[in-house]
Amino acid sequence: MKKYNLGFISDEDLYNHVKETIEKYSFTMNLKKFNSNLIDPIKLTFDAKVYKKTVEEIVNAEIVRQLDKSNSNVLGYFQQNFFKYIVHKESQKSKWIVPDEGFDIENEEDRIYVEMKNKHNTMNSKSSSATYMMMQNKLLQDDKAICMLVEVIAKNSQNIEWSVTLNKKKMSNKRIRRVSIDKFYEIVTGEKEAFKQLVEVLPRVIDDVLSNIEQEGIENSVFKELKEVDENILKSLYLLSFQKYEGFDNLNMQNIC
Repeated sequence: MKKYNLGFISDEDLYNHVKETIEKYSFTMNLKKFNSNLIDPIKLTFDAKVYKKTVEEIVNAEIVRQLDKSNSNVLGYFQQNFFKYIVHKESQKSKWIVPDEGFDIENEEDRIYVEMKNKHNTMNSKSSSATYMMMQNKLLQDDKAICMLVEVIAKNSQNIEWSVTLNKKKMSNKRIRRVSIDKFYEIVTGEKEAFKQLVEVLPRVIDDVLSNIEQEGIENSVFKELKEVDENILKSLYLLSFQKYEGFDNLNMQNIC
């Protein structure tokens, strides 16, 4: 096992967690998976015409977008589950768990309860309100609890009271915090620059993992399956979404590319 010299996680745990994350990456795309988000062929038509792209180019871009979205969820797994391996520099033990339901991360010993978000701008007012009310409810159950909204990509390095507007009234509580990921790593590890240290070593760990596993190539059967419906890719996309609509059993798009 190579040495990564992070004092808050063992080399073996770090390597294995990165390996598990990479193995969750999506490498396949078929028509069923492609259409699981209900492809809008009208939008694809506009995109192709407005951007002067072929339908194939637009479909390929959508495939890449879907794979990227899937892999973004994998990175959420990496961030959330990383903390169960971390030890604090003073106690030299791990206090953090990833429960099956409820908060994303919990520390029952110190009564800290965490919801994690990748970016500070990914929550709309409705989801912010729901998360805040969940935290308020936790404080009603446990008057010693601390709840945190932890943002991987925050506007600032911060550990501040989280203020939201509920029913047109501004709410805040010193035990409901909005915390950037670097400050949260400091809380968990006792090391002020722990997140920076992880970032510095992470590319090397990824390279080490990739050198020891067999990488899959991306398998994409979308075009093959679309052409089994009709040689005209655009027509196949319309039939995929609208085949049960009136008149679509006799759809004529032979002169449209």
